[in-house]
Amino acid sequence: MHALTALRLLPWLSAEGKPCFLVPGEDGGIVSRFADATEARQLADGLDVLRSARRALDDVLTPNAEVRYTAIRLAECLADALRVAESRGRRLPTADDDADDGEDDATGHETGNGTGDRDSGACS
Repeated sequence: MHALTALRLLPWLSAEGKPCFLVPGEDGGIVSRFADATEARQLADGLDVLRSARRALDDVLTPNAEVRYTAIRLAECLADALRVAESRGRRLPTADDDADDGEDDATGHETGNGTGDRDSGACS
């Protein structure tokens, strides 16, 4: 598998606001399962916020402060959904995966080393 597609973008940022990546193990470790659960929760939260936003925006009497709060929450959920989409897109197989075996990570991100059924990762 190509080194770039092997890295999993995690659904959270480091304390410094930088992206975190994981080199998943063969069977998927605890961090992979936690990331899966986090992504599922983020997408479900996005649906809840979308439903609330539609109600608020359909009511012409909704106060400006509530509309602003709704916009902030929608932006947060959109950012989460885009991160999930990017992470899942990176893991899709491509036609040139076989030809690229053994290449280094060209992004400059620190990745860690995955072995066996354990996950390894870092935030860059």
